[in-house]
Amino acid sequence: MDLEEQVMGIIINAGQSRSLCYEALRSAKAGDFSEADAKMHEAQHYAREAHLVQTQLIEADEGEGKTKMTLIMVHAQDHLMTSILAKELVTELIDLYRRH
Repeated sequence: MDLEEQVMGIIINAGQSRSLCYEALRSAKAGDFSEADAKMHEAQHYAREAHLVQTQLIEADEGEGKTKMTLIMVHAQDHLMTSILAKELVTELIDLYRRH
């Protein structure tokens, strides 16, 4: 897999993870916690996939700047970090809905 395909893998998987988190939140708001939990579980799968690609890129670089940094790589990292934040916040919000 070439670098561009790897970067797109991060973007696609991170985006899917984030979307599923918000679907889970909508389910929790509607009181369907079983569906919310299932969506969060599925979101975690996509988050792991994105993180795996990121880890592979970091390992290939070996901290020596071997991998050329591009705007699309920065964009991919942004997507990954946003999806991680969404997961953390949505998890907390679902817990709040669950208590009420």
